[in-house]
Amino acid sequence: MPMLQVLEAASRSIFVPLTVGGGIRSYTDDSGKTFSALEVASRYFRAGADKISLGSDAVYASEAYVAAGKKKDGSTSIETISHVYGAQAVVISIDPKRVYLTSLDEADPKHVTVELPADQAGPEGQRFCWWQATVHGGREARDLCAVTVAKSCEALGAGEIMLNCIDMDGQCQGYDHALMRAVTESVGIPVIASSGAGKPRHFTDVFKDTTVQAALAAGMFHRKEVGIDEVKAHMLENGVLARTCS
Repeated sequence: MPMLQVLEAASRSIFVPLTVGGGIRSYTDDSGKTFSALEVASRYFRAGADKISLGSDAVYASEAYVAAGKKKDGSTSIETISHVYGAQAVVISIDPKRVYLTSLDEADPKHVTVELPADQAGPEGQRFCWWQATVHGGREARDLCAVTVAKSCEALGAGEIMLNCIDMDGQCQGYDHALMRAVTESVGIPVIASSGAGKPRHFTDVFKDTTVQAALAAGMFHRKEVGIDEVKAHMLENGVLARTCS
């Protein structure tokens, strides 16, 4: 696992909590030896990770949980890792995409459907949508909504949700507030807003308009378009608490 070397090197010089994801699932190597998701996660923790992030495997676990009548059997990666390392060490990364509807009459009752503001309407003016969970980096859609995945993963033992939105990712137009509200109103664990930030005000807006506990951005920081200090300054100027370095 090449990421182990990266993680070990990073943990020697970085003193903020580290979360690592990707490939944390059961697998069989070329010699035929099988490793459980817990064994894989344990190697990451020993290499310096504070938390691990599960994506596709969490969706599959949610599907199994729902199919079993919302009964746990202790076998999912969420359950096994959480049992050993605690719920706070298990982050679920959800990658949903919008499925637009023209009316609530089209909605499947098993999915959480919401009405969108006019400026968030679909390409044909649709004012309703639900968020379809995906796996394999958004390449494969599943018949499960993001809210169901979040609730199922919380029940299975996850301690945090990183909530992405495929439609907003890379657009730099702000987070999907409707999605953030739909999930935060349905779970009791922290939710991290992700996908769509491009300006400092996007952070301030999502904290003021929803109850997410954290907000994430990547591209705008990597490209050095906006500094982290600028984001925190904007938040503080608008009454949103933020930790600063002094």
